[in-house]
Amino acid sequence: MFPYEGELKVLQSTIQPPYSREEIVSIQDAANSRGLEIIPLVQTFGHLEFVLKHEVFRDLREVDYCLGTLNPHRDGGDRLVQDMLQQIMKLHPKSTSLHIGADEVYMLGLGDESKQWLSVPGRSGHQLFLSHVIKVAKGIQESSPNLKLIMWDDMLRSMSPETIKESGLVGLVQPMLWDYNPTLDVDNTGKLVMLMERYTSAGMSQQWAASSFKGSTTVHTCVTSTQRHVDNHLQWLKVASSLSADIELQGIALTGWQRYDHLSVLCELMPVGLPSLASCLQTLVHGGFTEEAQKKVVKTLGTVDVGDTERLSSRTSCSFAGAKLAELIVKLTSLLESTELRHFQNNMFVRGWFTPYHKQKKTVSPLIAQQIKTQAKMILDAVESQVQEVRGEMCLLYLDSTVQEWVVQHVTPVLEPLHNLLRDTETVLNEMGLCTESIS
Repeated sequence: MFPYEGELKVLQSTIQPPYSREEIVSIQDAANSRGLEIIPLVQTFGHLEFVLKHEVFRDLREVDYCLGTLNPHRDGGDRLVQDMLQQIMKLHPKSTSLHIGADEVYMLGLGDESKQWLSVPGRSGHQLFLSHVIKVAKGIQESSPNLKLIMWDDMLRSMSPETIKESGLVGLVQPMLWDYNPTLDVDNTGKLVMLMERYTSAGMSQQWAASSFKGSTTVHTCVTSTQRHVDNHLQWLKVASSLSADIELQGIALTGWQRYDHLSVLCELMPVGLPSLASCLQTLVHGGFTEEAQKKVVKTLGTVDVGDTERLSSRTSCSFAGAKLAELIVKLTSLLESTELRHFQNNMFVRGWFTPYHKQKKTVSPLIAQQIKTQAKMILDAVESQVQEVRGEMCLLYLDSTVQEWVVQHVTPVLEPLHNLLRDTETVLNEMGLCTESIS
């Protein structure tokens, strides 16, 4: 969605227009007017599917079958990353920080050039990772020496403090520790505290935390669970209260995922996640999901949980953008996940009188076939009615391409078995010479 130029223009979305340069400026102006600063996040090592999927950059993959990881040995990869960073920061002149990603660098070390590099005695996969990150960070510092750099920490977790300290990474970046676990237990909290202390002993005392207010549940989740994400923030509050004075916690990033990666399906849309975001923010402000915190959210948005459709449907209490869409998505998702729809093919009539054997041997009872057809059509009509409502509301907030993608990803796979069953009943009844309504 960024309007890259020159050799990077190929990165622009072809499904929908990228943001214009004027829109990016206006987003920052809107943020600045509310006391907010934009911190761009640019992936520089892993999660580069949006770049490496293009044929022109194919030779920059670590291994050909992994679209996400950059080959750290090619000069072209270094130039690519620096060009991306320069173009992004040129349009964000007021930003004082930049996040360079560097998480989940899958398959690193499996490319031919990496194998050759690692064959030299004394070299390790940790050093391979660190050398690239350091090269990226130093490249940015040359043009923007005052820019604070942040990186995800997961690739550092298995490293000793000595490895990190000796690499030269210290002083270049601040690690951001992510943990989206909703489970409040001593073991998990203790592990995070120990990890932060280990980074501090390596010389990286300035650290960030990262939670989530939507996403991080399942890759195809459509409805955000406020309680799950509030629990995640309660865990981070517990971690923060257990830190020693040596650890300088810079802040917490409340991540809101729209996809698990560039090639995955859309998960919860922003309107569905807003009550969770507000609840998580108030949990941090109040030090817990207190009655006062909940009242503040209800006063602002009308509800703390998007699943509370009764309160959400009250136009007098809900005033946030997309509230109607959120309500409709919750209702549609409930229908799509209903036992009646999901397990229709396992009901008594289908399993008892309309099996593949019955269809093959042409021994189907027309009475049962008609009954199956009537029930299936009734369910499909009810779903389609709700889908049309969702489409109409979603079009007010999203481009048609996004609306179509959401429906095809989240509705079509659920209805397809039922459509196939309906066609089969049509075929059988027609072969019997029985009059029946045609289906789409």
